[in-house]
Amino acid sequence: MKRILIWFHQKYASKVQIRLTIYFLLILLPLVIVSLYGNSRSQSILLEHTIERTKAALTSSMDYIDVTLKNIEELSTLTTTDNNLLKKLNQIGLNLEAKSYILFADVMKELTNLTSVNHMVSQVSLFHSKSTMLFTTDHGGKRIKDKQVLNHLRNLASSNGTGIMYIMPEYPLSENETFGSVMNTNSISLIRVMDLNNMDREPNLLVLSLNKNKLLDLMKSLLPSPEAQIYLYTNQQELVAGNGTYDPQGKGLKASVPGMFAVKVDSRHSKWTLLLLQQEKELFKEINATRVFTYLIIIVSVILALLISWAVYSGIASPIQRLWRGMKSVGSGNFNVRLENDRTDEIGHLTHAFNKMVEEQKNLIKNHYEQQLRLANTELKFLQSQINPHFLYNTLDSIYWTAINYDVLEISEMVLNLSRFFRLSLNKGRETFTVEETVTHLNYYIRVQQLRFLESFTVSYDLQEESKSIHVLKLLLQPLVENAILYGLEDKTDGRLQISSRSDHQYLILTVRDNGAGIPKERLAYIRELLDNLSDFNIGPLSFLESNVQEAFGLRNVFSRMKLFYGNEAELHLDSTEGSGTVVELRLPLEQCRETFNVKPIINMQYRGKEA
Repeated sequence: MKRILIWFHQKYASKVQIRLTIYFLLILLPLVIVSLYGNSRSQSILLEHTIERTKAALTSSMDYIDVTLKNIEELSTLTTTDNNLLKKLNQIGLNLEAKSYILFADVMKELTNLTSVNHMVSQVSLFHSKSTMLFTTDHGGKRIKDKQVLNHLRNLASSNGTGIMYIMPEYPLSENETFGSVMNTNSISLIRVMDLNNMDREPNLLVLSLNKNKLLDLMKSLLPSPEAQIYLYTNQQELVAGNGTYDPQGKGLKASVPGMFAVKVDSRHSKWTLLLLQQEKELFKEINATRVFTYLIIIVSVILALLISWAVYSGIASPIQRLWRGMKSVGSGNFNVRLENDRTDEIGHLTHAFNKMVEEQKNLIKNHYEQQLRLANTELKFLQSQINPHFLYNTLDSIYWTAINYDVLEISEMVLNLSRFFRLSLNKGRETFTVEETVTHLNYYIRVQQLRFLESFTVSYDLQEESKSIHVLKLLLQPLVENAILYGLEDKTDGRLQISSRSDHQYLILTVRDNGAGIPKERLAYIRELLDNLSDFNIGPLSFLESNVQEAFGLRNVFSRMKLFYGNEAELHLDSTEGSGTVVELRLPLEQCRETFNVKPIINMQYRGKEA
């Protein structure tokens, strides 16, 4: 598990990668829910249909049992009111004679015919109270000597009246005898007093024992599987027949059985109950197999989602991150950066364009930039990137829509702002923009940096209304803002960046202020010294590229371009307090703030760094 977590951390350390994975898993979530619901619903439907079919079969069998019981009850009525049979029983007295045995034989012969009339009757018994004799069709006759048993049988005859009673074989007749042991039966028996129409009748009993095996065979035909169980209970929850060991144990027949489902049907006539029990694993065997397949599909889908998210990350997000890191490296002055590229799609073209731009930029700085900057209007051309704007706009637009399609909103917003920034900064038709346009253009770059630093700083603009329409050289504020973000606000979580402009009738004053880390005193003095040296350099402000100093590149660039186009009257003020922030102020003469520029001769430039 630890190795898996380490692998996941290494592969998915990128927030974009994790976000893509979450998006794909969210897409799969409805499918998983529907699949699980479908399995659960299928199980419920199968259970409902099984219960309906089982109830129909049990009801049919219960109706058959009811008809059989009705026939047996009607048969008992006919037997107990048979005058010929009653006459013979009345002729038998207390003392048995030869004639009595002949009469008993005739009675038993007639009773034996009852087992042929109804196949559910397994045995017919007759208790003669006067002679204390018990005759059964299967075991012949015997005299009952146990007085407790005799009294109990007579009480059953007397208390039951003309009604019908079903007696279980376990019914106790004495301390040592049960109804089943006396009657030699192991099945439920119907008992009824003889001579129903005679109020002065003797307590003679007719006993019809049901055929337990045939009942059980009838019930087993309903079983859906060999492991299923079925039981027949009386209205007193006494077990008549069954093929298992289930015992409600006083809980009632509605009690659930762990791991099994129960279906019961109550008789409308006898109020008996048929109960069928079947193991759930048998019933849901096919559904469980389908559920396993569903789980496998879900697992495979999750794995595919992870692979697809990794593919999207590798194909789109990761190349853009590499491009961003390359841009950051180039922005820091490293023109030896080259990005590996073996792709032919839009990102491949963009990477190729980036490599080409860096190469051209490097060659421009190495071979032409220092010399061309000494020329008047051509100097500015080499301060700009020499890339094909139309190609870059289309490529960024393609990346933007690709990010939108994959719901990578942060990347799409970053690319959109970057595209707008390039569209204005690489515009070859204009060299100046109004202060309002400059701030709008600058906001695109700031927005990219806010996304990069996860909104760790805010920006505010304080533009005097009169200053908004004044023209200013393009990209003059961008290096200052970049320094404020990268060196001042990079480690802040509550950073604030303020850009303001105002006019005092002689100068246009532009200010970039931050609450960042600030500049140590020694470092501040060193930067001021660099700018002073640049001001005093014999060749002019453009010679900063010829020096061996590789620091404060952006600040020296802004200073040189400002002096080149606004003359000696233009001023740059730098002030900073370590731990509190930095303020950079540009003071540009209003008479030079025009839509078109003429390069001013630069004589005796001075840098003023003592005031903010």
